Amino acid sequence: MKKNHEFRFVKGLGIALILFTFVSQSFAQSKNPGPRIGIKGGANLSQFFVDQPTAEDESMKLGLHFGLFTKIPVNNFLSFQPEILYTNVGSKVSYGGSNLESALGIREGEVRFNLNYIQLPLAFAVNVGPLNLHAGPYLSYLASANVKNLRESDLSTINTIELDRDDFNPFDYGILAGVGFDVQNVTIGARYNYGLREIGKSGLAGNLTNNSKNSVAQLYIGFGF
Repeated sequence: MKKNHEFRFVKGLGIALILFTFVSQSFAQSKNPGPRIGIKGGANLSQFFVDQPTAEDESMKLGLHFGLFTKIPVNNFLSFQPEILYTNVGSKVSYGGSNLESALGIREGEVRFNLNYIQLPLAFAVNVGPLNLHAGPYLSYLASANVKNLRESDLSTINTIELDRDDFNPFDYGILAGVGFDVQNVTIGARYNYGLREIGKSGLAGNLTNNSKNSVAQLYIGFGF
C-alpha cells in the first residue's frame, strides 16, 4: 500500500512538473510589446436611443476618430493602454407626429446631431500572442457641437433653431471593450464605447435627446514606434 501511495505521489508530482513547465514556457513565449507610443485612427458608427414619444427613428452617424496611444506592459500578458483621441459622434433622429410642434415647438423632420469630443480611454489589455482583449473606462470633454436641420415655424415664417456646445453636458464618461490584433508595429481592431451620462442638458436639447447616451462602435488601425 505504501508503495502504491508513493507511486501515485511521484506520478502526481511528475504531472504537476509537466504542467508547470508548459505554463512557464507559455509565459516565456508570450510577446507582450515593450513600452511604445503610436498613432491611431479610424471610423465611428454612433447612434442615440431617444426616449422621446415624437422621435420616430434613430439612425447611425458615420464619424471618425484619431489620436495617440501608448502601451505599457504590466507583465507578460497584461498591458495598460492610455490614449488621447479626437472623436466625432452623434446620430440622425427623425421627429414627427401631431404633437411635435405643440410639445417642442419644432417642425417634423430629420435632425442631425454632431458632437466632437476629446476622449481619454484608459484600457487594460490582456495579450495572448498577437491577439489582445481590452476593456476599461473612458472620460470625454465636449469640444464643440452643432445640430443641423432643426427648425421652428409659425403661420408666416420658418426659422432655424441653433443648438451648440452650451446646450449639452460638457463631460461624458463610460466604459469600453474591444479586441485588437498586433502585427509588429501595426495594430488593428474594433471597440465599443458605451456612455453612462446623458448627453443633453435641460431645455430643448434635453427634450430632444431625452435619456440618450453615447453609443459608439469603432474600427481602427494604429502604428507604433
